[in-house]
Amino acid sequence: MPQSGATSTPTEDRTGQRSAPATTAGRAAGARTVTRVTTELAHRTRAADIFPTEWVRLSERDFRVTAHWPADHSFFGPVNDLHQDPMIIAETLRQTAMALAHAEFGAPLDTHFVMWDLGISTVPSELLLADAAEPVTIDVVCSEIRRRGRGLSSMRTIMEFHRAGRLVARGTGSMGCTSPAAYRRLRAGQPAGPGTAISPFPPVPHELVGRRRAEDVVLSRSDRPGTWLLRVDTGHPVLFARPNDHVPGMVLFEAARQAATAATGGRVFLPSDLASSFNRYTELDSPCLLETEVFDKSGPGEEARSPDREDNGEGGEVTVRVFGLQNGEPVFTVTLASAPHRRTPGPPPVRSLT
Repeated sequence: MPQSGATSTPTEDRTGQRSAPATTAGRAAGARTVTRVTTELAHRTRAADIFPTEWVRLSERDFRVTAHWPADHSFFGPVNDLHQDPMIIAETLRQTAMALAHAEFGAPLDTHFVMWDLGISTVPSELLLADAAEPVTIDVVCSEIRRRGRGLSSMRTIMEFHRAGRLVARGTGSMGCTSPAAYRRLRAGQPAGPGTAISPFPPVPHELVGRRRAEDVVLSRSDRPGTWLLRVDTGHPVLFARPNDHVPGMVLFEAARQAATAATGGRVFLPSDLASSFNRYTELDSPCLLETEVFDKSGPGEEARSPDREDNGEGGEVTVRVFGLQNGEPVFTVTLASAPHRRTPGPPPVRSLT
């Protein structure tokens, strides 16, 4: 999660040369080649958990990706009777960025990706279950590309998501690429693997955090209002599909969304905006405390409110900032906003890597 500190001067890849793709299955499509997304490229173990399906290269740094957001996914399923889960956008962005890094920019398949930030902006009212069968078209621009020798050191992706002829979301994320040897040095002295994780705390009621199943709850009660303990279940088939020696970013995004839901009264919280940043890895072997700060939209400014204040029922705009603390140190921050009356997605937050 943290920026692990590439200190070389950023260099842009303007050569137009490409490393051999990692693992692809392509077919001719006119003058362009269609590359399919595999489980290896998306870092998933089950095909059902892969949302981008294929892409074509439009230029040196521009790509068009096709994705599908299934209505009945076991984790990223419906949040109510009308809408799909906006968090599927963040996961699609993450998978797409890794697949392109491998196949188009030469990152080996054993690369460890370090997510530095991720942000999305969407129109939740456009994420209709009725449109779930429609393909999603994602226009991707890769920027701020850094090379280490012939390999990829870091990259930002900026994406626009269209479905059924409508712009439904924008997103961006930046990540670093670490070799297995460098990752071992980086993680030296840290517990190795899921077997070192503390036992999962008891979950809060799934209704409180907007989930339909108790096994998908990633929060546990703490001793202070407006705060929760991160509940880590390394046996979860989606959140921990692959062995990991730290808490994956997907878990932290979900924890932030569940905390936002609980902090605003347990009603359905459809994130229209998500912005995240990471200070360091969230470890498996010690508790992680989540603190929330809730803001109502009030005229030209925002007014902070108590986490236990009742919702006014008007369905207005609300923002929740979630802080993750471990051993007294900050590990991540996620800010989520719910704007139910928005008609077009705003620009996602972009933090320069340079």
